[in-house]
Amino acid sequence: MTIRQVHLSTSAKPGPPNDRRPAPAPPPPPPWRHWLLVLGVALTVLLFVLSGINAGSSPKQLSFTQFQNDVTSGFVKTATIGSTGHVSGTFIKGATYTSQIPTALQDTGLNQLLRAHHVNVVGSPPSSGLSLLAVIVDLLPLILLVSFFFWVSRRARSQLGGSGIGGRLMGIGGSKAKVYDEERPTTRFSDVAGYEGAKREVSEVVDFLKNPDPYTKAGAVGPKGVLMVGPPGTGKTLMARAVAGEAEVPFFALTGSSFVEMFVGVGAARVRDLFADARKRAPAIVFIDEIDAIGGKRGTSFGGNDEREQTLNQLLAEMDGFDQSTDIVIMAATNRPETLDPALLRPGRFDRTVEIPLPNLEERTAILKVHAKGKHIAPDVDLSIAARGTPGFSGADLANLVNEAALHAVRFHRTVVDAQDLDAARDRILLGRRDSSNALMPDEKHSVAVHETGHALVAALSAHADPVAKVTILPAGQALGVTEQLPENDRRLYPESYLLDSLAVRLGGRSAELLVLGEASTGAANDLAGATQLATKMVREWGLSPRLGPIGYGSDGPGYLGESGLTSRPYAEATQRAIDEEVARLLNEAESRATDLLRGHREELDQVVELLVEHETIDGKQLLAIVNGTSADTATAGSPAQPAPPAVEQSEPVAQ
Repeated sequence: MTIRQVHLSTSAKPGPPNDRRPAPAPPPPPPWRHWLLVLGVALTVLLFVLSGINAGSSPKQLSFTQFQNDVTSGFVKTATIGSTGHVSGTFIKGATYTSQIPTALQDTGLNQLLRAHHVNVVGSPPSSGLSLLAVIVDLLPLILLVSFFFWVSRRARSQLGGSGIGGRLMGIGGSKAKVYDEERPTTRFSDVAGYEGAKREVSEVVDFLKNPDPYTKAGAVGPKGVLMVGPPGTGKTLMARAVAGEAEVPFFALTGSSFVEMFVGVGAARVRDLFADARKRAPAIVFIDEIDAIGGKRGTSFGGNDEREQTLNQLLAEMDGFDQSTDIVIMAATNRPETLDPALLRPGRFDRTVEIPLPNLEERTAILKVHAKGKHIAPDVDLSIAARGTPGFSGADLANLVNEAALHAVRFHRTVVDAQDLDAARDRILLGRRDSSNALMPDEKHSVAVHETGHALVAALSAHADPVAKVTILPAGQALGVTEQLPENDRRLYPESYLLDSLAVRLGGRSAELLVLGEASTGAANDLAGATQLATKMVREWGLSPRLGPIGYGSDGPGYLGESGLTSRPYAEATQRAIDEEVARLLNEAESRATDLLRGHREELDQVVELLVEHETIDGKQLLAIVNGTSADTATAGSPAQPAPPAVEQSEPVAQ
């Protein structure tokens, strides 16, 4: 595994000092507020009308004679007789009625008549007077709407000078930034191991906001924006937290996705609200994580100007519009700088691009020491050796490495982390979990030993290949065996001789199978895929083919999220045929070279295979002893004393 580093040197653009402009006048109240009360009144009137319609279905008025006839006919279901002779109830079909017993007839046997015809006589009837509760229920919608109108009006008056209530209604258009002012994070630049150049560039921005007088006297204008780019896990957000901890100015932190909602115009409203709050607290720093969520190139989506583009347009206007205030600095982080709109990256917006690459050997050692604090590390553990065995690891990977080592120690009922724990943790991250139940059959074990010996011997016999650190045939994850190589130094450039040796090492396992077993197996599938990809880059991107010459068809962007390949083929079909033929030539030559090396050292090949079958794991010293013809200590079995580097199957050179 290798790392890719690109050093960018940027400087602030000098210019005249910028005068601070007064804050813009507050916008007028939105006109829709005046219609809110009208809408409430209309809605209340509508409710009263509906209530009147419902009230239109009043009970049927019956004379006492007609009431008696209906009872006799069996039409009445219930009846309620009041003390004043008022009778009310329901018919069999559900309708209601009312009647009045004449005063002269109130002593008649009405109750006997009702019982005789099975009419249910209930209690006294409800009062016909107007209920206060009913009035309150009818007026409740109007009360609520009027109360909401006055609440909105008070909110609008309290926010004069901001973005207005139109963008902050119910919090939909309000900024979701978290403000660090009095209570700042405890992270400082001293907590960020390595990256001294990046910390100097970022700390200069903080110093400009805290002490602007020296810059103003020199006629310098501080950068308006700092864009931090790099692979995932390298510490871009950690650097922003350190800035928040170091700065003595308000710090606004939010993510790019927090601007986007399902409502049209909300993103732009939140951008306006964010910068309005920042101007009120100026000088201030605004940090937008994963800015590619809103800062992508415009014109790439169907349908023209969508919500994301409106948000981006508002962000561009706020960063460098008519208001030329320089007391607000925008910091952003992304893994995909190639997807950002060019207008964001021009001077006046993001003036400075700070790359935070994968850490080198010295920085990995410092990062491991930071993450080792608070953990019981054995005194004999050399973290520099552990760092040497983890090329291509990011800061997050190294933190996970130390944590996995501690978990491995606890798994074996220990509280002190030793070198074997770090080795096991690295294998766990790179290869996966080892399962003792996934044991190989005897013939499979011998085949895997032959395959891995082919890798190891070709690497040991090649002048430009990385030294072998460990060879094992213990299955882990998807790998049945692993040959691990330890780079002596972190590489940034890869000469053609190193790449050709890498091809031979990758095909050494297949060559050993053909030489010893007489046939190849599916165990070389990953080797063939990696070798083909490497040979394709040598021909198509790096100009290492005499037939095609100095021509490169590389992919756009730094590829922090992995090699995505070419999105289109910018060459003819004949060129593609020539590329395929050159790739096949490189692979055939690499396999022939690996076969010749193994055939010339067949005796050493058999010795290493026998040693692997017996002990399952050997280290690089034992391999070199066999190759050099000296006596090897074959009693050693298990993992080496210190962590080893990534496996051959996992490594892939990447050109700068």
